[in-house]
Amino acid sequence: MGGTKAYPYGSTTAVRGHVLAALGVLKLATADQMHRLMAPGHKDNKGFRNAALDLARHGLLVSEGSSRDGHKIWHLTPVGLDAAAEVLGRPVGEMGGIARGPARSGAPHAMAVNETIIAITRTPAAATRPVPRQQSTVALAAQTAGPVLAPSAEVPGLGWVGSWSTEVPLAAPSSRSGRAGVRADAVLTAPEADLPVLFVEVDNCTEPPETLESKFERYLRYFRLTTKSSVGGEMPLWRTHYRPSYRDGHPPLVFVFNPGTRIGPQALKNRMNTVLQNTRQVWSGDYQSDRGYGSAKERDGYYDFTDAIPVLFTTLERLQAGGPHAPVWWRCGHGQWETLPDALDNPADHRAWQARDTARRARYDEERAQRERAEEERWATRPPEPEPAPEVASCERCGLPTTGPVGQDASVAAPEDGWLCPGCRTAGADVYQHSTLRQALFGNRRRGK
Repeated sequence: MGGTKAYPYGSTTAVRGHVLAALGVLKLATADQMHRLMAPGHKDNKGFRNAALDLARHGLLVSEGSSRDGHKIWHLTPVGLDAAAEVLGRPVGEMGGIARGPARSGAPHAMAVNETIIAITRTPAAATRPVPRQQSTVALAAQTAGPVLAPSAEVPGLGWVGSWSTEVPLAAPSSRSGRAGVRADAVLTAPEADLPVLFVEVDNCTEPPETLESKFERYLRYFRLTTKSSVGGEMPLWRTHYRPSYRDGHPPLVFVFNPGTRIGPQALKNRMNTVLQNTRQVWSGDYQSDRGYGSAKERDGYYDFTDAIPVLFTTLERLQAGGPHAPVWWRCGHGQWETLPDALDNPADHRAWQARDTARRARYDEERAQRERAEEERWATRPPEPEPAPEVASCERCGLPTTGPVGQDASVAAPEDGWLCPGCRTAGADVYQHSTLRQALFGNRRRGK
């Protein structure tokens, strides 16, 4: 087989590093899965089978069973776990444990988790090399030259093998048993793709929906846990392990449904709808209605996602066919298949309401300015109103104006006195006399005889 005394099966150092890295993350895997995850540009998985056999001779790997499609399942030994930590550049304490026993039953759930990771990662085909450190898929693709792309690498993916962790316990540090928490099937951290941490659950559709729904509540309890920050305040416990998402709400939770041939399309749809409806209180935000202004029809509001978990549904078949960048994500509450950035967005949150409110205020200000301009233009074109005639006192004798009739020659009239009109002043100057103080107070009386 062209091997050496130490490695009789002829494996290379690079492929042995691939095997250790893959099993350090996946815990259980077949040679075919390791081949598609680490080096899909290789012609076949023979190099990975040989590497697994060579590593097993040194006590780093062991196989205790086969998958349901007949492939031998490999997992690390304690010594192999230390070697995998060295290859991945992780502390041994963060590697988790080693898988024991599931391979004997074919490990259907672990195999589905592996297929999900392979479908999301989609490692570009490249020549054999040491395990690359964290690089973007674009950079890796640019280095690729020569080999024909395998089907799994035709569509770009997210992250690399080191971006994943599996069987991750999520619980408070004081919880020794972890019963109060939840164990995530897989966790993806790919900040280079501008993504928040993604907690991934894989459902083989063999458990009742109630079992699946219980995970939502356990995730919510974990995300609500707080701890003291470095500056003395409170901060979410999960932030001590993962980067913040810079989005409203808790970290996203992805459910990948893998019905296989167990249930049909309609049964799968019913299962997804049942889980969606029964977990509404977990993923739906709290509606906040503003008091608004204007007519009642213009009242508006928004959803507060501060204490909500963004829940995304997809299927393994959709991921394998379209890749993670395609519209294969169904965000609970959105009602349509979307790309990952659109599914993670909150279009009905405070930002959207604030944008609408700003637009409304601008519209109202413009309408008010138009009304003011129209009023100014109306006053500018309106003819001036005639000045009101000055008030004229009435004649105390006849009641006519003291200024006399219009058109009268003022030169022939008696001078004004403010009491009588010109006629009364001219004709009755000798008859009319000014009243005395007694007459003004008591009036004119006839003397009695």
